Amino acid sequence: MAAVELQGVTKSYDSKLTVIHGIDLEIKHGEFVVFVGPSGCGKSTLLRMIAGLETISGGEVRIGGQVVNDLPPRARDIAMVFQDYALYPHKNLYDNMAFGLRLRGTDEGEIKTRVMDAAKLLRIDHMLERRPGQLSGGQRQRVAIGRAIVRQPKVFLFDEPLSNLDAQLRGEMRSEIKRLHQRLGATIIYVTHDQVEAMTMADRIAVLSAGRKMQYDTPDAVYNQPAALFVAGFTGAPPMNLVDCTLVGNRADLGAGTQIVVPADLARRANGAAQIKFGVRPENMTLSPQASDDIALQAEVSLLEPLGAETLVTLKIGASEMIARCPASFREAPGTRLSVHMNPRHIRFFNTASGAAI
Repeated sequence: MAAVELQGVTKSYDSKLTVIHGIDLEIKHGEFVVFVGPSGCGKSTLLRMIAGLETISGGEVRIGGQVVNDLPPRARDIAMVFQDYALYPHKNLYDNMAFGLRLRGTDEGEIKTRVMDAAKLLRIDHMLERRPGQLSGGQRQRVAIGRAIVRQPKVFLFDEPLSNLDAQLRGEMRSEIKRLHQRLGATIIYVTHDQVEAMTMADRIAVLSAGRKMQYDTPDAVYNQPAALFVAGFTGAPPMNLVDCTLVGNRADLGAGTQIVVPADLARRANGAAQIKFGVRPENMTLSPQASDDIALQAEVSLLEPLGAETLVTLKIGASEMIARCPASFREAPGTRLSVHMNPRHIRFFNTASGAAI
């Protein structure tokens, strides 16, 4: 296994269209890092540049300390798992997993040992004589992962490997891949647009938008301390409530006569920005008819969305609407007026112009 470093990596087409803008990343030996972002943000392009499937327009990619910019994929000692499995339909599972080793001239005895070890690890050792067409989507993905494991590469690259599976299978395979990482101690770079996959699997997450790195940190930090408006609005289901407000002195005006006191140090960090955004996660809002020492705002219930284990409550607060995550027992009717309480340490503010956290 090996560390992966990206320094000022860029990707341009015809020197006109730039899709990756100077990305710096350090992925440690044995770390599980996820690239996450919406479709078209550049995450798969970045992964393919690490793999050698896309040329690098600028900057450097290092694998195990070696600059690999000009090395072909086969010389980078990586193994890639694709979204569409890329299995040979006319070969059985054993031969699919052994194919790459045979191309490299590996001894047949060594091939058998590696294939059987990987098959047992993935619990597909009883079906090695079957062909891909006889398998479910989850089983085929296990074969594709097994084919990568037998290579014993320095780095594993996963390009949205679970996108073709249904919700239940995605959940099962998430757990399988995470257990696999724990057993192998492998360096894994994993691309997804699914934030649940990112949050549950990663040691660190790189959030990308329009070819730029918006934040690179632990899942907890990305969720609870978003560095940018984009990150706050992208992570979470539902995402962080983000409300336009005007900063006047040490007060943020949310409109319709609703104001909250802003801590003095935060007002100083705003550096004169009058237009800011107030942010709070739905689970960090508590509804009650009582007053409180915490930050409290007056709200009107607008909509209830029961989800079984919980209820999402849409509230009209000031000139905006916000969503609170409440217990399943919450049954206040639309039109009911309540107090919304928020602990100040859970509130975030962002500069509207720059999008950066204040």
